[in-house]
Amino acid sequence: MVSLRTNVTDPVADLLTRIRNANLAYKEELHVPVSKLNEAVLTILSKEGFIGRFELEGEGVHRAFKVQLKYGAKRERTITGLRRISKPGRRMYAKRGELPRVLGGLGIAILSTSQGVMTDKDASKAGVGGEVLAYVW
Repeated sequence: MVSLRTNVTDPVADLLTRIRNANLAYKEELHVPVSKLNEAVLTILSKEGFIGRFELEGEGVHRAFKVQLKYGAKRERTITGLRRISKPGRRMYAKRGELPRVLGGLGIAILSTSQGVMTDKDASKAGVGGEVLAYVW
Protein backbone atom coordinates (compact mmCIF):
# COMPACT_ATOMS: atom_id res chain seq x y z
CA MET A 1 0.00 0.00 0.00
CA VAL A 2 1.01 3.54 -0.71
CA SER A 3 0.85 5.99 2.16
CA LEU A 4 1.23 9.60 1.08
CA ARG A 5 -0.10 11.33 4.19
CA THR A 6 2.09 14.33 4.86
CA ASN A 7 1.40 17.81 6.13
CA VAL A 8 1.59 19.97 3.03
CA THR A 9 0.98 23.71 3.16
CA ASP A 10 0.42 23.99 -0.60
CA PRO A 11 -1.26 20.87 -2.05
CA VAL A 12 -1.35 22.21 -5.62
CA ALA A 13 2.39 22.93 -5.61
CA ASP A 14 2.98 19.45 -4.17
CA LEU A 15 0.92 17.87 -6.98
CA LEU A 16 2.69 19.88 -9.69
CA THR A 17 6.12 19.08 -8.23
CA ARG A 18 5.35 15.35 -8.13
CA ILE A 19 4.21 15.44 -11.77
CA ARG A 20 7.22 17.55 -12.85
CA ASN A 21 9.74 15.27 -11.11
CA ALA A 22 8.20 12.06 -12.46
CA ASN A 23 8.00 13.59 -15.95
CA LEU A 24 11.65 14.65 -15.89
CA ALA A 25 12.66 11.14 -14.77
CA TYR A 26 10.52 9.55 -17.55
CA LYS A 27 8.43 7.60 -15.02
CA GLU A 28 5.42 5.76 -16.40
CA GLU A 29 3.24 6.38 -13.35
CA LEU A 30 3.20 8.18 -10.03
CA HIS A 31 1.07 8.33 -6.91
CA VAL A 32 -0.41 11.55 -5.51
CA PRO A 33 -2.49 12.16 -2.37
CA VAL A 34 -6.26 12.09 -2.66
CA SER A 35 -8.14 15.39 -2.41
CA LYS A 36 -10.98 17.01 -4.31
CA LEU A 37 -8.65 19.73 -5.60
CA ASN A 38 -6.07 17.19 -6.82
CA GLU A 39 -8.84 15.24 -8.52
CA ALA A 40 -10.11 18.38 -10.27
CA VAL A 41 -6.62 19.35 -11.49
CA LEU A 42 -5.87 15.79 -12.65
CA THR A 43 -9.20 15.66 -14.49
CA ILE A 44 -8.29 18.84 -16.37
CA LEU A 45 -4.79 17.57 -17.21
CA SER A 46 -6.23 14.29 -18.44
CA LYS A 47 -8.98 15.98 -20.47
CA GLU A 48 -6.46 18.34 -22.09
CA GLY A 49 -4.15 15.43 -22.99
CA PHE A 50 -1.19 16.26 -20.75
CA ILE A 51 -1.44 13.03 -18.74
CA GLY A 52 -3.02 9.65 -19.32
CA ARG A 53 -5.72 8.34 -17.07
CA PHE A 54 -5.71 8.30 -13.30
CA GLU A 55 -7.48 6.04 -10.84
CA LEU A 56 -8.06 5.74 -7.13
CA GLU A 57 -6.08 3.07 -5.27
CA GLY A 58 -6.03 1.84 -1.68
CA GLU A 59 -8.41 2.12 1.24
CA GLY A 60 -8.88 4.50 4.14
CA VAL A 61 -5.91 6.72 4.87
CA HIS A 62 -3.83 4.79 2.34
CA ARG A 63 -5.81 6.09 -0.65
CA ALA A 64 -3.90 7.69 -3.50
CA PHE A 65 -4.40 8.55 -7.14
CA LYS A 66 -2.30 6.45 -9.51
CA VAL A 67 -1.48 8.75 -12.44
CA GLN A 68 -0.30 7.46 -15.85
CA LEU A 69 2.07 9.90 -17.56
CA LYS A 70 2.06 10.33 -21.34
CA TYR A 71 5.01 10.54 -23.71
CA GLY A 72 5.29 10.84 -27.49
CA ALA A 73 6.38 8.15 -29.94
CA LYS A 74 10.07 9.02 -29.43
CA ARG A 75 9.69 9.59 -25.66
CA GLU A 76 8.97 13.31 -26.08
CA ARG A 77 7.36 14.79 -23.00
CA THR A 78 3.76 15.94 -23.36
CA ILE A 79 4.31 18.30 -20.42
CA THR A 80 7.19 20.63 -21.13
CA GLY A 81 6.48 22.99 -18.26
CA LEU A 82 4.41 23.49 -15.11
CA ARG A 83 4.33 26.67 -13.07
CA ARG A 84 2.45 27.42 -9.86
CA ILE A 85 1.07 30.97 -10.10
CA SER A 86 -1.06 31.68 -7.02
CA LYS A 87 0.82 30.78 -3.86
CA PRO A 88 -0.26 30.78 -0.21
CA GLY A 89 1.82 33.90 0.43
CA ARG A 90 0.49 35.75 -2.59
CA ARG A 91 -2.81 34.87 -4.19
CA MET A 92 -3.24 35.80 -7.87
CA TYR A 93 -6.68 36.44 -9.30
CA ALA A 94 -7.89 37.18 -12.81
CA LYS A 95 -11.13 38.90 -13.77
CA ARG A 96 -13.23 37.40 -16.52
CA GLY A 97 -11.95 39.90 -19.09
CA GLU A 98 -8.31 39.50 -18.05
CA LEU A 99 -7.86 35.72 -18.16
CA PRO A 100 -4.26 34.71 -18.95
CA ARG A 101 -3.23 33.01 -22.18
CA VAL A 102 -0.34 30.57 -21.88
CA LEU A 103 2.08 30.54 -24.84
CA GLY A 104 -0.47 32.23 -27.06
CA GLY A 105 -3.06 29.53 -26.42
CA LEU A 106 -0.75 26.49 -26.74
CA GLY A 107 -0.78 25.88 -22.99
CA ILE A 108 -3.51 26.10 -20.39
CA ALA A 109 -4.11 28.09 -17.26
CA ILE A 110 -5.92 26.25 -14.46
CA LEU A 111 -8.29 28.45 -12.48
CA SER A 112 -10.32 27.93 -9.33
CA THR A 113 -13.62 29.73 -9.93
CA SER A 114 -16.96 29.98 -8.18
CA GLN A 115 -18.17 27.29 -10.61
CA GLY A 116 -15.32 24.89 -9.85
CA VAL A 117 -11.81 24.27 -11.14
CA MET A 118 -11.52 24.84 -14.90
CA THR A 119 -9.22 25.91 -17.70
CA ASP A 120 -8.87 29.47 -18.94
CA LYS A 121 -10.86 28.60 -22.07
CA ASP A 122 -13.75 27.11 -20.06
CA ALA A 123 -13.74 30.10 -17.68
CA SER A 124 -13.86 32.45 -20.66
CA LYS A 125 -16.87 30.57 -22.09
CA ALA A 126 -18.58 30.62 -18.68
CA GLY A 127 -17.77 34.32 -18.25
CA VAL A 128 -16.12 33.93 -14.86
CA GLY A 129 -12.77 34.78 -13.35
CA GLY A 130 -11.02 33.32 -10.35
CA GLU A 131 -7.76 32.33 -8.69
CA VAL A 132 -5.07 31.36 -11.20
CA LEU A 133 -3.65 28.12 -9.79
CA ALA A 134 -1.11 27.09 -12.43
CA TYR A 135 0.12 27.26 -16.02
CA VAL A 136 0.78 24.05 -17.95
CA TRP A 137 2.38 23.84 -21.40
